[in-house]
Amino acid sequence: MANGIMDIKEVASYLKIKEQTVYRLVQKGKIPALKIGGQWKIKKDHLDRMFDEILTEKLKELKNR
Repeated sequence: MANGIMDIKEVASYLKIKEQTVYRLVQKGKIPALKIGGQWKIKKDHLDRMFDEILTEKLKELKNR
């Protein structure tokens, strides 16, 4: 992972999910990514921030029940 930029394989390993799932999430716009030179590139910082935001929302939902 150079400069916090990951490819599909690295994201799959980081999130412990299948590469196919990462492709699907990227194509649906659920994971922010850029296609550069025919390869998808994802910033680790964006993944971490996205995860934190989703988790915060889930915690708010649980608290309001």
